[in-house]
Amino acid sequence: MARRLVPLPPEEASALLARLDAGEADRAELKAIVKHLLALLAERAPGRSVEVRVPPFAAVQCIEGARHTRGTPPAVVEMDADTWIALARGRLAWADAKVSASGERSDLSPYLPLSS
Repeated sequence: MARRLVPLPPEEASALLARLDAGEADRAELKAIVKHLLALLAERAPGRSVEVRVPPFAAVQCIEGARHTRGTPPAVVEMDADTWIALARGRLAWADAKVSASGERSDLSPYLPLSS
């Protein structure tokens, strides 16, 4: 069973985002930011009908609807880390983002941006 992602404490998240904005975040910090923002999405839109993937860092299931237990979920959204961070922070609109999205409920725009 996959471990549930947990958001970072607000002070830690703010510090990491500041390092990212300054161009100083390393790969481990980028991974922590991605996982933090995915955890916030899962809190905002609980469920298991959509899997949001940000390879190679993390994936989360969210949004109410048909639940899956094996194989590919009913909806999959995949993007790179920079795109995910920009979407989650409101710096990129869903309509302008380059993402791979398939299935019902794969439009994440109702849940974005997230508060970090």
